[in-house]
Amino acid sequence: MSKEIKVLVCYNSPASVYEVYSGKPGSDGSSSGEDLSETSLLREMHLIQSSLKKYYSRIELLAIGRNVHENIRAIRKASPDVILNFVESIEGIASFEAYHAGLYPLLGIPYTGNAPQTLGNCLDKSFTKKILSAHNIKTPEFTVIKPAQRVTEKSFKLRFPVITKLLKEDASIGISENSVVHDFAVLRKQINYLRKTYSQDILVEEFIDGRELNVAVLGDKVLPVSEISFKKLPPDLPKIVTYEGKWMAESVYYKGTQGVCPARLSQRIQKKVTETAMQSFKALECRDYARVDIRISKEGTPYVIEVNPNPDISSDSGFFRAARTSGLDYPRMLHTLISLALKRRNIDTYTEAV
Repeated sequence: MSKEIKVLVCYNSPASVYEVYSGKPGSDGSSSGEDLSETSLLREMHLIQSSLKKYYSRIELLAIGRNVHENIRAIRKASPDVILNFVESIEGIASFEAYHAGLYPLLGIPYTGNAPQTLGNCLDKSFTKKILSAHNIKTPEFTVIKPAQRVTEKSFKLRFPVITKLLKEDASIGISENSVVHDFAVLRKQINYLRKTYSQDILVEEFIDGRELNVAVLGDKVLPVSEISFKKLPPDLPKIVTYEGKWMAESVYYKGTQGVCPARLSQRIQKKVTETAMQSFKALECRDYARVDIRISKEGTPYVIEVNPNPDISSDSGFFRAARTSGLDYPRMLHTLISLALKRRNIDTYTEAV
């Protein structure tokens, strides 16, 4: 056991920056019941703290806010040997995730997860796709539409159906059943709604109608592949992962989608998917852990739709589902992340990591 190592768990308190998160009109985010993205965080942090007691005796929690000077003061006061970094945004602003991660190396403290450059590159979906394409990794064709940009049917070159996403948000914010559109008139209506509601750039990409896979990478290993099963979803709804499907427990999407791990794949598809995930992990210069989201076309071609550095690894997450399938319990998975961070500073944890 690594009793002498002090762990500081940094996380962001939930904060609202949008009136609507679900990505559709007539919803204030509460229409489908409790929003788990807001209510489950602190509970999960305490579970993480208790889980780490299997390996460490000194574990503290620190909520990170927008006051940088206070953050630095609190981190220095805690004087940790390593930081378990769960800061995904600050006051709801996703871009601050990368900025905050830059504090840790300035303070000389090893931390888990990805470096600021990777976090920033992956937050911008168009930049991620350009990097993937530069490495000959297939990703759907796309275009970016600015808030004030005029879009005409003549200038729009993508093939329908297409899916709309907020360019620089994660957690499926802004994604609903309305996100998949089949003609330009509906697309223009959806773009106008997203512009008015979120006031940011919009990514439009060709929709890959096929199976959706989540591929977790931990250290230098690809964990068992998960599939998002849409079998229980009403047939009239598009087979996608929406905001409600992730966070609104009483919604049709939450009840109609299910993670299945390991996914049932042929050896050929399994090989292509795992190779694509690891290639994507390396292309975006990820480290420690990430989740690569892939859609398989009806021709059997894997298309990377997103690379998620520092993904959700809560006890009910798809990432942990894959880790558990590989033989890791929750404390061991967390300890593995800490061990990877400490190895960058040549600090011996006295236990073998993955």
